[in-house]
Amino acid sequence: MSLPLLQQPERLKARLKEVPSEPGCYLLRDASDRILYIGKAKVLRNRVRSYFQSGSGHAHSPRISLMVRQVCEIEFIVTDSEAEALALESNLIKQNQPHFNVLLKDDKKYPYLCITWSEDYPRIFITRQRRFRSPLDRFYGPYVDVGLLRRTLTLVKRVFPLRQRPQPLYRERTCLNYDIGRCPGVCQEKISSEGYHLTLRQVAMVFQGRNEELLELLNEQMSNYAERLDFESAARVRDQLQGIDTLTADQKMSLGDSSVSRDVVALAADERVAMVQLFQMRAGKLVGRLGFTADAVGADGKTLEHGRILQRVVEEHYSQVEPVEIPPELLLQHCLPQQPLIEEWLTERRGRKVKLAVPQRQQKADLIELLERNASFELQRAQRGAEQQLLATEDLAQLLELPTPPRRVEGYDISHIQGSDAVASQVVFIDGLPAKQHYRKYKIQSSSIHSGHSDDFMAMAEIMRRRFRRWAQAKAEGADLDGLRRSSNTTLHTGGLNDWPDVVMIDGGKGQLSAVMEALRELNLHEELVVCSLAKQREEVFIPGAKDPLESEPDQLGVQLLRRLRDEAHRFAVSFHRQQRGERMKRSRLSDIPGLGPKRVKELLAHFRSIDAIQLADLKQISAAPGVGPALARQIWDYFHPSNELISEELAC
Repeated sequence: MSLPLLQQPERLKARLKEVPSEPGCYLLRDASDRILYIGKAKVLRNRVRSYFQSGSGHAHSPRISLMVRQVCEIEFIVTDSEAEALALESNLIKQNQPHFNVLLKDDKKYPYLCITWSEDYPRIFITRQRRFRSPLDRFYGPYVDVGLLRRTLTLVKRVFPLRQRPQPLYRERTCLNYDIGRCPGVCQEKISSEGYHLTLRQVAMVFQGRNEELLELLNEQMSNYAERLDFESAARVRDQLQGIDTLTADQKMSLGDSSVSRDVVALAADERVAMVQLFQMRAGKLVGRLGFTADAVGADGKTLEHGRILQRVVEEHYSQVEPVEIPPELLLQHCLPQQPLIEEWLTERRGRKVKLAVPQRQQKADLIELLERNASFELQRAQRGAEQQLLATEDLAQLLELPTPPRRVEGYDISHIQGSDAVASQVVFIDGLPAKQHYRKYKIQSSSIHSGHSDDFMAMAEIMRRRFRRWAQAKAEGADLDGLRRSSNTTLHTGGLNDWPDVVMIDGGKGQLSAVMEALRELNLHEELVVCSLAKQREEVFIPGAKDPLESEPDQLGVQLLRRLRDEAHRFAVSFHRQQRGERMKRSRLSDIPGLGPKRVKELLAHFRSIDAIQLADLKQISAAPGVGPALARQIWDYFHPSNELISEELAC
């Protein structure tokens, strides 16, 4: 595995000299040859060098600094012009989805509609996680109004014959949805893959805002069916037309300015974040309102110009859509830094002329003002949420007598049923919000905790030992914990110890808290960590060494933050416990027999039809089963008859 270029100054210097001073794209790769970042530049050498230059004039953001520390290789592709570089960058990002290319935040606030085109029978569903499982899959959105999106999808499933269930109701026959024409019989392949794809392409036109094209297409189909005297098919298309009329009446708002299709983009921003709104107008009507959240701070730590933010949003959004979704006109709140270049790129992608304009008066300017107001409301809501979280952390700091508001707060909970399938959860809130990338799940390993015997105190102590073992080892080796804790507040720390919590919350009362503190004393970390517990019954907060709970109110912001943390830890632990229990229950009792693997279990069940039949069979009958010899037959028989070993020996003779 090669070292990062920052750790090899001579190699870095040589690689930077190889980068040409021409337009093109550059690819930054890590030690595993994964692409970290793809960018474009008018002068490749200047752009790539800027990542590795130090000094006050080149202060990178933590995200970019973290990326640069991982770069092990630099690749570049030279193009004839900056316009070609822009088109190439779009294609490369769409194909590879590099982690550090994400400017638009996926904060799971806005939902997407996904169609899995890569499958023989594509699924269509709403999701908030935009993860590409295949380059062929498509995400439409993000949609601001999730309620309208759900109603639209429900109506679409009534208008078009689509798969209604994620899993078939019956194994060997269709369900009622097929009989009433709601489903084309996907589970039994009553429709070909090509035919189902054709139906989904019509559905996609609805979410692309191409309703007028779809209506024309269906009207033409209905006329063709009628000419061929296929009145049943014509009636079916007629019903689809009526359904689309209902759909468009429900989801469109007429603005009555023209018949031109256009997108309108505007934003509202503060010094930290920008809220971007995009209105999709087709034939003079508003058919979709998309929302984006973008950083208002650039890689150099400086506040971005609004035009630059809009340009990056336009680049990322239209690189992900199909060419037919690009309208002939884009109305922008601000001029883009490279507006002629973006206009040329969009024209090339669409195959027809695309015009970018910044309107100054009359109806188009009113549209921009309307979008700006919508973006301002979104920004105010985001600011109120951030302010509320700040007040909650400040109140928690006051409650626990901390010098500063806690940034990273961890919550722990145990889940089991009378000791069986015992698990624990660790959830993390950063700045008062869930940070799911830091969640952890634990299987309780103590042999004393098993089915029929539970011990929450012992389980919680075990989790604390496992969670903070590395920190205890570092302290024993003489490491500076204060320095490590300061480093843990930045993503740039790569020593492995970057997860020190400001507060640890235990779900439970004084008993659980005492068990945790005893485990931390064993690790010699009891004086460094801030630990508290939250009792469910009265929502009381306990701290180590205090006989009585802290004076608090259940509805004060700090306690509400702990309650949200406790509820999330409980939810996460219960879901993991159910998963473990479900997997255990799925396993056959035969899997517990030594020497009996999944293949032989399957053969045994196929031969005897049930476990009860195996239990009633004698040794000779078990030996006659395929793949089972005398030795294994005896193990199987002894497993079901543990008190009859003498009888088994007689039967074997």
